[in-house]
This record gives sequence, C-alpha cells and structure tokens, in this order.
Amino acid sequence: MLSKIFLLKRKNHLDLDSLDIYSYPEDIHKKDNKEIVLQIIQGHEQESLKDNKSESREHSTQNTSIPFVIGNPVSQLIGNQNLYTICINAEMLIGLVFEKEDNPYDYREIFVDMSNELLNIERCCSFKDDIEIENFLITLFIDIKRYGDETLEKAHEVSFHPSGLFTKVFLFGIDDVGKSSFTRRIKTGKFNDNFFTPSKRFNIEYIQRQDGLLSIWDSPGQSTFREKWLLGLQDSNIIIFIIDVANQLRFDESKTEFWKIYNENDLKDTPLLILGNKIDLINHNDSNNDAQLKRTEKEIIDFFEFDSLQHNNWKFVFTSVKTSYNIEKVLDTIFTLVSA
Repeated sequence: MLSKIFLLKRKNHLDLDSLDIYSYPEDIHKKDNKEIVLQIIQGHEQESLKDNKSESREHSTQNTSIPFVIGNPVSQLIGNQNLYTICINAEMLIGLVFEKEDNPYDYREIFVDMSNELLNIERCCSFKDDIEIENFLITLFIDIKRYGDETLEKAHEVSFHPSGLFTKVFLFGIDDVGKSSFTRRIKTGKFNDNFFTPSKRFNIEYIQRQDGLLSIWDSPGQSTFREKWLLGLQDSNIIIFIIDVANQLRFDESKTEFWKIYNENDLKDTPLLILGNKIDLINHNDSNNDAQLKRTEKEIIDFFEFDSLQHNNWKFVFTSVKTSYNIEKVLDTIFTLVSA
C-alpha cells in the first residue's frame, strides 16, 4: 500500500546538501534523513542529481515547450523504507514510499505514465511554485493510490463477487461532523469518542456487502484541505455530505462549502446522500419524537436549500454514528440510489 510521496529538488547544483524537500501526506525532514537522501540519489547513478549539467536543466524547467525527461524508476530498500523513485531532468527525484511487503514494480507503468501525463501533457507543474508542487504531488499520490487500492489490492477480493457493484463513495463535509467516525463505524462496527484526531489526508476504506463492494473516500474537512476535495471527487458513483445537526453555529460554513463543491462541478446526475449526524445530541420529546424529527429535517433542508437539487436523485437521513442510529439504513440507501 502506498503510504507517502515525496520530491527532492536541488536548490544549487554545486551543493548536494542544498535540497528542497516536499512530501505528502506527512513531512520529511532532511536533517533526520540525510543518509537516506544520499542513498536515494546515489541509487540513480547516471541520472543522479550529482551531475553538473546545470545549464540544460535550468533551461528545461524554465521553457515549458521542452518536455520533462522522466527516467526509469529505481527500487531501493533502505533500512525499513521501501522506496521507488524516478529522476526528472536529472535535477529532481520523485519518490513513493510503500509498505515493506509491497512490490514497487507493480506500480512501474502507472508511476511513469501518470508522471508523464501530468508534466508533459497537462503541464500542471513548472516546479517554480510551492503550491504547484504540492498540488502535483497530491494529484499523483491519489491517482497511484487509487490504482493500487482498486486494481492491485482489491482485484482478488472483487473476483469473489463478480455480480456485485463496485461503488466509489466520496464522503465530505467540514471538520468535526463525524466523517472518519462514520467510516470506522461501518468498517469495524466500533465507535470511540477519543479515537480520532482531525484527518489530514484522504482515508480510503473498503466495505464488502452482499450488494457489492464500497470504496469510501473519507476526505479531510479542515479549511486548508478543502481545495483538495475536487481531487478525491473524481469518478465517484455517489456523494455523501455530512452535517453536524447539533452545531448550528457552523451551518452557514457548511452550506457554503456544499454549494461551492456542487456548483464548481457537473454533479447534476450524481446520486447524493445527505446525512444529518449527531442527532443523539438533540433533545427530542420521546412522546412526539417522529414529528419533531420531521420538523428538524424540514428546517435543515430549507436552510441548506436542498430542495433546489432538482436534477439529482438525493435523500436526507438522520444518523448517530455514536449510537449506530440509521447506519444500516445509510448502507442500504447508498446501493438504492446508485442502482436507481
């Protein structure tokens, strides 16, 4: 399983120690990994960052009409690091970090093809801007991870259910609405108030049911990560939007983020499931609970203007991940909406 992607870029061709290091989803500190960095560079031999062809390299990165030269991937096992790296223009290294038992060569074609597509076809990165580099790494990470998770690791599991649906579910919402708790609940059946810290990366989980296989993309909800939602949204069969119904102070923020995603993408034909989570935190009169739930549901739909979703097949469901209220109903609804 792919766990990390990084990029080593030389600041000064005369100083091998002068490197910019970018990584996702976790930071890599050069000071603590200097020997590993040197071994990675040395492993590329003729393509190494050590050569002194600075003039041609500078020209190639500044002139977008000249294609990036993408070297052959090199597999290295350094300490407990299972690494797979490619050299770009003899001045940069892009590296993948896998679990120790993984075979990096399974990813050779997708690694080279996606790097070439992003750099030479889409020309998405000139490597002169930090944000450009970060977006390039995140995009490459997601595409390669999707390939590994859906093509390699799940091929055997899916083969046992040839008639079942394979459904990609994109799960989003602002932070602290219960997305990761929801994913864990349907994956393991467990809930823990203190289990999760805020997510900082896409968490992809698979749930096998009789109806088919769910691939759930749980997206980070903090404001700094929301611009990455569009990357995980690609090729989704259904979208799940989660609201914390007990925190009305953030309804405006949640509504803004929902409609921003909806209006910036062509989602009119995409099934949509809206979950009003943490319903257990709202006090209802037990003798008139159904009526109060109906009123609360109407108030939320009116506030968020969900009735204007005229072109979508959509449903609203109250949930409590903590008490498991309606969790089974959510799973049934996902397959119902997708099949419809």
